[in-house]
Amino acid sequence: MTHDELIGKVGALNVWKRGDQRAPHKPLLLLLALGRLQQQERRLMPYAEVDPALRELLIEFGPPRRSIHPEYPFWRLQNDGLWMLAETEGLRRRRSNTDPTRRTLLDNEVAGGFPEPVYDLLRREPALIERIAYLVLHEHFPASMHQDLLDAVGLSLDTRQTTRRKRDTDFRGRVLRAYAFRCAVCGFDLRIDNRTIGLEAAHVKWHQAGGPDVEANGIALCTMHHKLLDRGAFRITPAYRLLVSERVHGTGGLDEWLLRYHGTPVQQPQRTSYHLEPAFLSWHVREVFKGPERAAALP
Repeated sequence: MTHDELIGKVGALNVWKRGDQRAPHKPLLLLLALGRLQQQERRLMPYAEVDPALRELLIEFGPPRRSIHPEYPFWRLQNDGLWMLAETEGLRRRRSNTDPTRRTLLDNEVAGGFPEPVYDLLRREPALIERIAYLVLHEHFPASMHQDLLDAVGLSLDTRQTTRRKRDTDFRGRVLRAYAFRCAVCGFDLRIDNRTIGLEAAHVKWHQAGGPDVEANGIALCTMHHKLLDRGAFRITPAYRLLVSERVHGTGGLDEWLLRYHGTPVQQPQRTSYHLEPAFLSWHVREVFKGPERAAALP
């Protein structure tokens, strides 16, 4: 297998789609496997090891769902030419599809990993691990989550590399201007001379999920509140109130960064035409917010 063939397969990853719902199962499994490879772990991973690790990644970085299924990508990634399984003969399958159940994978000690040509290529050329990891990150997750994801899967990468999707380069400027160059939550507006520091234009509906680079999908946030929005720690209502997830907890910083704003208004943009589109806010609630929210402090 060549570089271009491998990168082409990763770029063409067949991710489950239904409308604009998120399904990061395969991307997260790939990142997990790349991390193990970089740490020189064995090529094939028993499902008994993958299940708890991938389950935790799906809970932390995936959309809020009632049930979590690490077994789906473990089996279905084979169809993308990037994965192979051992010990699969005679496995009992589900009635609804061709996948075996989680219990079947565990009981039969099924193991999976990169096919030998992929594994050998990545072992020979470690820089290719980084290139593929960045491709996966930039195609499926916002930049505010990248380092947390790398830490979670044990990947150490050269942060000077980049593989970015093309986007409107003026989006940040237009969104910051719409919010008068202040964080809409905490009012942070630090500058050095005439340059803003630590202030970002956050997509409510992620660019990776098809969210457009328009003011109605953007809000000015400081670095911390941008990250908290992308991790689902809080949501913004169509009436521009901030609601904090009841799953968020801690001591240092919880009140300072979140609870003091719970149930209170956030700054609105300078024009009503820039108001956040309700459809984008609804997407964030369905696909990102770690609900339910705490009881509102204000009516």
